[in-house]
Amino acid sequence: MEPVAIVGIDCRFPGAPDTGAYWDLMMRGADGVGEVPRQRWDAKEFHSEAGEEGHSNTTQGGFIADPDAFDDEFFTISPREAAAMDPQQRLLLQSAWRAVEDAGIAPRNLAGTSTGVFVGIMGNEWAQLHLTDYANVTAQLGSGNGYCMTANRISYHLDLKGPSLAVDTACSSSLVAAHLAVNALLSEECDHALVGGVNVALTPALSIFYTQAGLSAPDGRCKPFSAEADGIGRGEGVGVIVLRRLRDAIADGQRVYAVIRGIAVNQDGRSNGLTAPNRWAQQDVLGAAYRRAGVEASDVVFTEAHGTGTGLGDMMEVKALGHHHADRAGKPMALGSVKGNLGHTEGAAGIAGLIKVALSLHHRVVPASRFAAKESKQLKLRDHGLRLLKAPLRLPAGPTVAGLSSFGMGGTNAHAVLESAPGHAARPEPVNDAAPGGVGAAVFTLTAPNADALRRNLLAQADAAAARRVPLGPLARSSNRVKAGHRHRFATAATDTGELVARLRESAAAPELLDRLSGRPTGRPRIAFLFTGQGSQYPRMTAGLYEQSPLYRHFLDEADAALLPHTGRSVRDLVLAGDAAVHSTQWTQPALFAVGYALGRTLMALGAHPGMLLGHSVGEFAAAVLARALPLDGAARLVAARGALMQELPPGGGMLSVKAAREDVRQWTEHEPLVGLGAVNGPTSTVLSGDLEALERIGAKLAAEGFTTRELQVSHAFHSPLMRPVLDRFAKIAAEVGGGVPEIPVYSTVRGRVLDGEALDASYWVEHISATVLFGDAAAALLAEGPTHLVETGPRPVLSGMVRRLDQPAAGAGPAHVLPVHGPESAGPALAEALAELYRGGVEPDWDAVYAPEDRVAHPLPPYTFSTEHRYWARNPVRAPGTAAVATAPAPAAHPEPGTAPASVLTLDRTGGPADPVADAVLGAVRLVGGYTDIGPHDRLYEDLGFDSVMIMELKNRLEARLAGIGTLTVQDLLPRLSSVGDLVAFLRELGATVTGPVSFGTEENRALMEEERTA
Repeated sequence: MEPVAIVGIDCRFPGAPDTGAYWDLMMRGADGVGEVPRQRWDAKEFHSEAGEEGHSNTTQGGFIADPDAFDDEFFTISPREAAAMDPQQRLLLQSAWRAVEDAGIAPRNLAGTSTGVFVGIMGNEWAQLHLTDYANVTAQLGSGNGYCMTANRISYHLDLKGPSLAVDTACSSSLVAAHLAVNALLSEECDHALVGGVNVALTPALSIFYTQAGLSAPDGRCKPFSAEADGIGRGEGVGVIVLRRLRDAIADGQRVYAVIRGIAVNQDGRSNGLTAPNRWAQQDVLGAAYRRAGVEASDVVFTEAHGTGTGLGDMMEVKALGHHHADRAGKPMALGSVKGNLGHTEGAAGIAGLIKVALSLHHRVVPASRFAAKESKQLKLRDHGLRLLKAPLRLPAGPTVAGLSSFGMGGTNAHAVLESAPGHAARPEPVNDAAPGGVGAAVFTLTAPNADALRRNLLAQADAAAARRVPLGPLARSSNRVKAGHRHRFATAATDTGELVARLRESAAAPELLDRLSGRPTGRPRIAFLFTGQGSQYPRMTAGLYEQSPLYRHFLDEADAALLPHTGRSVRDLVLAGDAAVHSTQWTQPALFAVGYALGRTLMALGAHPGMLLGHSVGEFAAAVLARALPLDGAARLVAARGALMQELPPGGGMLSVKAAREDVRQWTEHEPLVGLGAVNGPTSTVLSGDLEALERIGAKLAAEGFTTRELQVSHAFHSPLMRPVLDRFAKIAAEVGGGVPEIPVYSTVRGRVLDGEALDASYWVEHISATVLFGDAAAALLAEGPTHLVETGPRPVLSGMVRRLDQPAAGAGPAHVLPVHGPESAGPALAEALAELYRGGVEPDWDAVYAPEDRVAHPLPPYTFSTEHRYWARNPVRAPGTAAVATAPAPAAHPEPGTAPASVLTLDRTGGPADPVADAVLGAVRLVGGYTDIGPHDRLYEDLGFDSVMIMELKNRLEARLAGIGTLTVQDLLPRLSSVGDLVAFLRELGATVTGPVSFGTEENRALMEEERTA
């Protein structure tokens, strides 16, 4: 069969809260088994060493920590619904998210795809505890239980459109789920598949069953193939893997843990008992898997056995394996079972073994099998070509083949053949390595639903980065690709891992810094590029950026190549050499054009696409190229000719800045034919340009009238009547170049407004030379269109200050000013920080362009760290019949503030809300339906409070019962008015809603109801 890659893994098992801890537990040969937590059941009440009826012979088992913790707010699930959900659903939901992240995929990117979800599950004890209390069955309990919902809930919350199903074949459930997922991938029914297994023990029922069937180990531990084997010990856990066709994973540059080469499933049929293992069926499923994988039995280096530690089960499995491997006595196959570490995780047993094999192949070492020191002589392992792993097995270089068995109590058997990942897939090669890229620094990003989650995950990422020496580029690039999709966006620039770690920790500790480095965009960003004009130049401008950023270097070289035929000398070399000639007009204008073009194209390559363009004087040429109104070579020719022709003009011209409105200074120029309005930069910022003697006369008169003036240091009187001698010669060149209508709106400083279908043609550029620069008018028109970001694309900030003086909005309003270059000292970090600011504001960068080709490789990051603040569990542990029950709610958070809700109840910390009876009634009904203790009118019912159709129906019924004057509501009436709680209140007021009597939906009543439902 076509190989299928395991590209993502997440798990929680006894003594192992995550995948890394699971591997560590196995490599240490550690034991995750302990006393049954009192949270589950009172093990002593059900214990009998002799195994009396209704009792178990053990008080031990493998139990995960904190199965009641669930980050319902992350998934927008209401507290009431979370309290009703089977913990297995909660565990799977969080594990699925983390596994997708581990695959190097932002989970939101799978939304709407045909991704399949296949879950193996065996127990449904939450339903036994809750759905048999008929008087308290709610709609939430219905959807919170049932095997199907374990898979369906993942598909729902991640918006996955592929197959979604749960499988119960008892102990083989999750490996059978993997079999179905592999087949779905190979039939191209889906392109990604999530395979999960879960088991949470809530009652002693199976422990009693194992005891009564003679299968239970008194110490609660499985001892696979050991002389000490005496039965099954129960275990629990959750695991999720992400599968893809190997060719697709390699094409996308994903890390591959291991490859599934073949997998098969069969059934015992009629054997010597429904629950008795059948060696012939087992050896048949092994052979089928080998054939499908295209391997010989002798190719298999090690096998992760089902290995429950029961006498009959181990014997049958050894004989089945021996059928295929007995002839390799000189080189016996290694054998082990993780059940020795965890116990029998039942429905999750297959996924526990599959993850163990994948990690062993990935790390090139197989952990020793616990309890292997005393091998069972009765099994005669050597005679069957087998050996127990008493020490870790180092795997040789090259492909390694492994097997994995999982057998169901009812006779459904599964076996998988895995192989180590191809070398280039285990350590992926760079992707998209032909495209230029690299800004000279990295941008680390992280998103989360709220600020608290940001802080928690920033610390997790900082700790992980500090613990390992990792290159910054791949680490940051992976954060861009994986840690995306939530409302709160954090971004920061860094040049090395140490700097990044420090910045992450500082941000988590300092609310003001975190607020500055994070954003919560509410709409699409509207970006405007502002291109600076003459006067902003200086020797070696952007030299640091050119040295550090291959991307910027590429575009500056491109501009230089376009200019060279017309300048006769490299503008790039002149600038970078620090030549003072950059202040000479014939070089100033081409140099500013090259820098403006290169910065603009760099930003666009990074994904910052402008919707508005504005250039001050010569800056308009770069804007025209980005707007596709001029070709690069044509603009280069125009700029070079413009600068050269102006340089030929005789000296004697100058420019005078006047702090006055244009109307106030126009009277002084009417009788001076050699002086004109050079620029109008704002309401009281005017520049006169022309003959020096005339300017001196006008300046004296203005000073006498009380106006402030300042002489500008320029070589010529730009945008004045003194430019007329160059117009004819320039017009001939402009006619040859031509020009078209901008494809991106250009706010013309010739017209003082946006161009409306007007071409930037020869006549425009001729007029441009001597026309007044109406920057203030053009900028005001641009600001009126509501840009969110103004990006100054020039060698130093000039226009940003001018725009700020034009537009003085209230604090926090108005566009953000973004500066890719701050001045002579700017280099890669400034550009990276500009991109970070744009990302915080809602821009979706092309992240590959940020990094050099060699950094475009996948790098594993710690998966999302969920909150453990909210807890949901049964009120009481299961008790023996006739034993008095005592309510035991989970302990509240340490040092709770007076009057606060218990830590186990989700509280939305929002204030405000109307004080009228109708609004109070609506708020109270919403609180009761969702189980919230604090909400406000701005909360959105779907996005913030997690309402669904079932909850909407209950809300409708509660409102009809409490409010008069609204008649019978229909869902069709309600749906358009459910954007927020406040919108719903307004709708009911429009209907004439009134409340008779006091509103009875008090906070204390809601808390009591919530506590009752949460712990029922």
